[in-house]
Amino acid sequence: MRDVLHTLRQARPAELDPDAPVDEGVRRAELARAMAGGRDVHGAPRRRVRPVWGLSLAGAVAAGAIAAATLATAGGDPAGPAPRPAEPVLDARTVLLAAADKAAAQPETMRAYWHQSTVSSHLYMVGKGADRYGVVVRDRAETWTPSRPGMKTWTLQQNLGAAPATPADAAAWRRAGSPAAFEIEVPVAPGAEPGTGRVKTFQAKTAPGRPQVSSSPLVDGDKVFWLGRNVTMKELRSLPSDPERLKAGLLRRYEGHGTESDRPMASDEWLYQVARGLVMDMPVKPEVRAGAFRMLAGLPAVKSVGRATDPKGRKGNAIAVDEQTGRGVIRHQMIIDLSSGAALASEDIVLKPAAGSGLPAGRTADSTVVLTTEWTDAHPR
Repeated sequence: MRDVLHTLRQARPAELDPDAPVDEGVRRAELARAMAGGRDVHGAPRRRVRPVWGLSLAGAVAAGAIAAATLATAGGDPAGPAPRPAEPVLDARTVLLAAADKAAAQPETMRAYWHQSTVSSHLYMVGKGADRYGVVVRDRAETWTPSRPGMKTWTLQQNLGAAPATPADAAAWRRAGSPAAFEIEVPVAPGAEPGTGRVKTFQAKTAPGRPQVSSSPLVDGDKVFWLGRNVTMKELRSLPSDPERLKAGLLRRYEGHGTESDRPMASDEWLYQVARGLVMDMPVKPEVRAGAFRMLAGLPAVKSVGRATDPKGRKGNAIAVDEQTGRGVIRHQMIIDLSSGAALASEDIVLKPAAGSGLPAGRTADSTVVLTTEWTDAHPR
């Protein structure tokens, strides 16, 4: 804990001095993920970009307050222990610079495959009127991306089943007769609503599916990930660690719109999406992952949300960007473990739903939890 606080204090910029006025506020967008064409386990086109919420406070000041409180109570109090101070909300810059320092120090040995394991969750609303309730569909995915051209990429996918999202949703589900399957409607165009004919339908079951393992050649024989464009492993491993050079290189692929649509998107929001994919998914060198965190620390659109718990119950510090989308205002949040500099999870939270979107405010529409990222020589047999 001491070394983390030391890092945070060292990272504090001059304008965040305890005697300086504190400025709160800022904003957001979406990111990029792995490649491998095809369709997901529900039959819908698989997204190759992983999408990742706000109150901003000068947290470095509060980090210093923690150290002071520790010294003040170290000698004990005859009247009893002093009350524990409230945990500070660290500002986004402090969080990201601390994460960068830890990420840069992580050891790495490159092997035959980059192995990643994730669990993704998607919220859908089912039922009618007052009996409408939320259902979460969860999927497990593992990928083995080869480190050399000409090799196959391996994928394991498993649908983990659907379940009511909250206790209130579970009560509505029981009133509906506890169905074991759900007919779920998904809009196929912006603004499309259930019942308009502009939706597609798939069935989700409460029972998990069987794991499906497949392999395929790399795209073009050597492309492994999407980073504003399809890139090779060699290109990923050659990215610069300097945040300004990294930013300039990525922006050469920015065309004024989102990573998965032609909807206009500001450059900071686009960079956040792409960099989030880089730090969460991709086998870049530790110093490049650190450079991406430092690049994010310089984006005004990125805000701090404070302490957060990911869907697996792991705690971390969350940063986010808010985006106006066809579904409404969505907060794209990334939860980071400051003790290791690892990104734990991304979440898309509905702040203000668009009319007819069907998703209530405050709900997590999508999330992805990173369980494993490692180099390995093994792949599925």
